[in-house]
Amino acid sequence: MAELEVEIVAADHFVWSGAASMVKARTADGEIGILPGHSPVLAILAEGELAIQPVSGERVTVGVDGGFFSVDSNRVVIVADNARIGGAVTADAK
Repeated sequence: MAELEVEIVAADHFVWSGAASMVKARTADGEIGILPGHSPVLAILAEGELAIQPVSGERVTVGVDGGFFSVDSNRVVIVADNARIGGAVTADAK
């Protein structure tokens, strides 16, 4: 079965990477869901929550406050201004 190679980084730290079966994010144009085999995409990431379904394990959520989202050849790269696993990025968490 095909899978996505996902990497999430913030401006100043590594956030998460691994194999996933699905990634969901909010972009400037609306919500997007990525499955293996998705066509290439480059989008501006909006403030909100990313959802990643790892190939094994429980769903991972990451709060972000902007950045960009790239998909190409089953590789998803998310570069966020600020990001935090498990919740929203607030002024206190930055």
